[in-house]
Amino acid sequence: MKTLQTATLLTATLTTGLMAGLFAAFAYAVMPGLGRSSDQAMVEAMQNINKAIVNPFFMLLFMGSLPLLGLAVFLAWKGHGRPALPWLVAALVLYLIAFVVTSGVNVPLNDKLAKAGDPPHMKDLGAVRQEFESAWVTWNAVRALLHTAAFACLVWALVVYGAHRLHESDTAGPAGYRTHGPALANSYHQPSPEQPWIAGPRG
Repeated sequence: MKTLQTATLLTATLTTGLMAGLFAAFAYAVMPGLGRSSDQAMVEAMQNINKAIVNPFFMLLFMGSLPLLGLAVFLAWKGHGRPALPWLVAALVLYLIAFVVTSGVNVPLNDKLAKAGDPPHMKDLGAVRQEFESAWVTWNAVRALLHTAAFACLVWALVVYGAHRLHESDTAGPAGYRTHGPALANSYHQPSPEQPWIAGPRG
């Protein structure tokens, strides 16, 4: 079970980090670059990007993070690495909010832009761009921040979980017995039958 939890937590952190990086790259590089382009170039580029991004790899990362996060929360709640549970719950909530932003705002804007037709044949290309660009850029920045915050929570959950696992390994032997502390300290003062001389000076 602990191996499953570790693998789930690592995978969820990786997929969430990749999504955060993708949306952040659009926020600080892609959209500012397209913002300097002509109306036709900007609209045509976004139409092509929106078509290309709907691929199995993106969908696996975007959709797959949610069940991974849910499983990580469940495993932590069951008692394995419970100190990391609050951070996992926070990551799940943040990711869910970002998911709603994408599906409720950015995707409808993408669909509306696609239905506007080919840029060379649009009647008012500037108006189409303005209606799409300002809202899309704003909400992309919101979801980028949400995904980044979720990623940060997962990274810290990994730290907390790792520290908890290390503490467990330090305080329990192979069979679950304590290996340090009072129990171990007392063992040094208990003479064994084979070594009666360590009990103290004979009188």
